[in-house]
Amino acid sequence: MAWLIIDRSLKKPLIRQIYQQLRTKILNGELTAGYRLPSTRQLAEELEVSRNVVLEAYDQLLAEGFLEGHQGAGTFVAAGAYLKRTEMNTPFIVENNSPKKNDNIIDFRSGIPALDLFPRKQWGNLAKRVSIETDHSLFGYDSPEGRIELRTVLSDYLLRTRGVECHPDQLVITTGATQALTLIAKLLISANDKVIIEDPITHEIQTIFQSYGASLLPISVDENGMDTNQIPHEIKPAFIFVTPSHQFPIGGTLPIQRRIQLIEYAREGESFIVEDDYDSEFRYEGPSISSLQGLDPNRTIYIGTFSKILSPALRLGYIILPPALIERGRTLKYFSDLHTPSLEQLTLALFIKEGHLEKHIFRMKKIYRKRRDFLKEQLYYQFGDTVKIHGDSTGLHLVAEFDGIHFTESLLSRINNNGVKVYPVELHTINKGLYSNYIILGFGNLDEDKIAEGVTKIKRVLLNK
Repeated sequence: MAWLIIDRSLKKPLIRQIYQQLRTKILNGELTAGYRLPSTRQLAEELEVSRNVVLEAYDQLLAEGFLEGHQGAGTFVAAGAYLKRTEMNTPFIVENNSPKKNDNIIDFRSGIPALDLFPRKQWGNLAKRVSIETDHSLFGYDSPEGRIELRTVLSDYLLRTRGVECHPDQLVITTGATQALTLIAKLLISANDKVIIEDPITHEIQTIFQSYGASLLPISVDENGMDTNQIPHEIKPAFIFVTPSHQFPIGGTLPIQRRIQLIEYAREGESFIVEDDYDSEFRYEGPSISSLQGLDPNRTIYIGTFSKILSPALRLGYIILPPALIERGRTLKYFSDLHTPSLEQLTLALFIKEGHLEKHIFRMKKIYRKRRDFLKEQLYYQFGDTVKIHGDSTGLHLVAEFDGIHFTESLLSRINNNGVKVYPVELHTINKGLYSNYIILGFGNLDEDKIAEGVTKIKRVLLNK
């Protein structure tokens, strides 16, 4: 087909080439709603590629809402997937100079990776190389935005894996996502400003924004993430905060139609969207979901962290700023901590460049999928149809909804006294009362024996409630 071009000399995978070309044509309106695409077999023959290549590209577009399939009729362009594009001004800027652990508790805390499976050997070897082989200047003060070596490999990695469009100068390396969120609050919030935010959403994020004077405007979520139809158009918020690839904690994925609604709303009100992409690397059902940032880099602030992928102990994260915010963002980072530790940055840069990160993610994805499946099996075995599971397609946690149970402080305390710690969804709600029978169960740092024991103990407490 003449309007799709395959270039086998590129490093970019054939699947990604087909996906990106079709995605661009749909977003730009070249392929309009209702347009019927060729069958996967026909397109594969015309492009002289494997049918599986075309199938995966179509599956990616279906998962993100660009396409819709009709049984027996074919695959069609979905309505609402056209987005008027704006030019991105690529910046070229001169470089500027725990809580106590109780080993007897089975802790279902979310967002904790398998700490015992951290790739110590590879990391240690790379850290040794950095310490021995790099110039002595590395041991001095550094630039607030982070090492150019890390920002360069990270911008390439994010484009390839998450569809994030950014120049290395847009990246600011932070000491985790918390610092990134704090920088955003300092950048954008003035006293009594309104922040549009998902409900529920991480309690700590609410606290950070409120501590800088923000008034939170909660928008409820459903199985597709933030319900964008509820956003009031009569106000101009400081920004809109979303977790579009894996809503926390309920787990929905924001489809393209709602993403476009958010972008158009932000453009109309000259606001920014803050995208927290905290654990989308571990997607178990279907293809990975592209970032919202790639749709409008000028309006979206993108936050990422290595705490979930590798280890919270590294304290390495990043923020991608639109061009208009780069200079102020760097200045605030400088006054925050001068710079993020350089040795760790260079070690991570090598870890990514030499392919260790993607190998680690691939390995851990299989392990986490197995743990997730086992946790689901145990929940259904112990509770049958009295439990419903939400948000298990991605990440290191799932949400369990129990019929007839209300996780009060008293009940949670009794579960804890029986050697298990669970986390109520209500902790993270703004409008209270809708999720009193929901709990968050993290499985990343628990082996199967601990998972089975933990679920059994939860049942024992609930049956004696």
